[in-house]
Amino acid sequence: MPSSTYQLIVRAMRQRKPVLCIYEGFARAVCPSILGHKKGQERVLAYQFDGRSRGGLPPGGKWKCLDLAKMSHVELHAGPWRTGRKHSKAQRCVDEVDIDINPDSPYAPKRRLPVKPASPQRPPKPRKRPSKPPR
Repeated sequence: MPSSTYQLIVRAMRQRKPVLCIYEGFARAVCPSILGHKKGQERVLAYQFDGRSRGGLPPGGKWKCLDLAKMSHVELHAGPWRTGRKHSKAQRCVDEVDIDINPDSPYAPKRRLPVKPASPQRPPKPRKRPSKPPR
């Protein structure tokens, strides 16, 4: 049975919401991209865009491999979904890929997430006319 952290990461991926957590003693803000297992351990490949880490965080962020058992104080965060640039090397964080946010995933994920539809555009509200003309 997946851990509560695993279930929250799935929710974040479905809703395209960033995740805040403490990992190895550092507060981090990440957007999870690939979720699954390596050697039986739950892991996630995520793009860290804010917070700190042992090796530092370059401006703009960096891809990070996180062991879910080491994550604490995990919560969804309202804010824009962020991701890094495409990379030419294959990821080695997750061997058994359960979910990959990339619809064209080369990792044969067990589950696919629907592409989040664009929010519908609402027509602008009509402007109210002032009851009296300005003097």
